Amino acid sequence: MSSRNRLIAVPAFVVLALVGASACASSGGAAKPAAAASTASPARTGTGVTAKPSPPPAKPGTPAASGSRSSWVPDNPSLADVCRSKLPSQARDTLTLIDKGGPYPYRNDGIVFENRESRLPKQATGYYHEYTVVTPGSDDRGARRVVTGSVGEEYWTSDHYATFQEIDGRC
Repeated sequence: MSSRNRLIAVPAFVVLALVGASACASSGGAAKPAAAASTASPARTGTGVTAKPSPPPAKPGTPAASGSRSSWVPDNPSLADVCRSKLPSQARDTLTLIDKGGPYPYRNDGIVFENRESRLPKQATGYYHEYTVVTPGSDDRGARRVVTGSVGEEYWTSDHYATFQEIDGRC
């Protein structure tokens, strides 16, 4: 490499290094890919409900990044909240299994919940997963379910998806 090319290459490398260091410092220590760096505001859905942008889907039963799923704070004003402690004991048992990642009593537990009726905030397919809540005396899976979202939200339905309540783990 000639000395003239070296004089151009070295400052260009230094500039790139400074830009990379600046990006790393502003992102808390690790440069983020362009798609992840977006700080999009919540989107409005057609139902008038504010929904968060869809993060990449998590594996079924994986707790939210902040630890236990029960640390989720309900934020959907169109859904009634229910205290985790007020749920039937079988629902609390199911939530504990979800936090642990299983094993689940039914082979359908953890499958994708498609939200066909749009009773939950609209998200990409694969965002929600459903889990059976044991119904004492029932010969089948019964009507009770917990549905989880990829960022930690939890929903309770006692009537096979006709209505939902957002579970509040703080109480």
